[in-house]
Amino acid sequence: MTASPTATAPVDVVCLGESMVALLPARGGRLADADVFVRGIGGAESNVACALAAAGYRTRWVSRVGADGFGDHLVAAVAARGVDTSAVVRDPDRPTGVYLRTAADRADADHEVLYYRAGSAASALSHRTVPRAALASGRILHVSGITAALSADCRDLMHRLLARRPGRGTVSFDVNHRPALWRGADGPEVLLRLARGADLVFVGEDEARTAWGLETPDAVRAALPEARLVVVKRGAAGAVAFTGDGDRVETRAPRVEVVAAVGAGDAFAAGFLSGTLDSLPLRDRLRRGHLFAAAALTVPGDLAAPPGRQQTERLTALDDTAWGRLHLGPGWTGRDQEVPTP
Repeated sequence: MTASPTATAPVDVVCLGESMVALLPARGGRLADADVFVRGIGGAESNVACALAAAGYRTRWVSRVGADGFGDHLVAAVAARGVDTSAVVRDPDRPTGVYLRTAADRADADHEVLYYRAGSAASALSHRTVPRAALASGRILHVSGITAALSADCRDLMHRLLARRPGRGTVSFDVNHRPALWRGADGPEVLLRLARGADLVFVGEDEARTAWGLETPDAVRAALPEARLVVVKRGAAGAVAFTGDGDRVETRAPRVEVVAAVGAGDAFAAGFLSGTLDSLPLRDRLRRGHLFAAAALTVPGDLAAPPGRQQTERLTALDDTAWGRLHLGPGWTGRDQEVPTP
């Protein structure tokens, strides 16, 4: 597929994946009890693109949405955050995906989520339909395991993008294991194969345990020897990064007053990628990830504006003692953290 000249202009990060309209109960509680819902948007890859754009980086979101009102809303909402959406294709035959969820954390027993994405426009992403020149227009291509679960064509596309070949650009892969999306039992195996093809891998310690039976960050690194960088997220305990040269760097996460535990993983990836683009030391990349995640954790929605550059640089440079004393709550960035959607 041929992309427009606008869709191939150089950017820092290209993010490929499905974004959906999200409907949340206006007053909280169970989905069965809700009669009024608040509309938002949600999508791991577009979340990363939005967070990076809000931090001043050039980003492009590549996807497919329906030629419908929800598709209009998604494209407008992502573009309003400064993300280039010129490579988003409108599908006249398939709808935009929709999901409903409660405010509870995914790991919480009370969490509910209902996906209406089977046969969505994004499930038609394939090597035949994706604008390949747009995918190659970034310094980094960021993808996630969610895309591979959407359809056979999506899975094939992901295998192609993560196949190691001469001249391939840097590919960042967030495992994002979502068991409910995988119809067969081969999801963990597919995700492991994809992760082994990436240059930079993000995976939660809990995901690695559930999907692959790996109990420690070091075991995760051993299972992914090909990746130049492996980042294991440990939630409130912090994160560990491994390099291809054998370096191991671990950071604590600051103490955060959590408003909603959604979108934090995507924000962490955006923060780490921002540090990668700026060629920061691993410790500082991890700290940026924690700070971006803290911004997401202290607002109710999936999207949050990260702290400003000066604040980010000041906090990232703290000594270990001062970093360990950080306690971040709602409004800590001094900015309007909640990202509005049109």
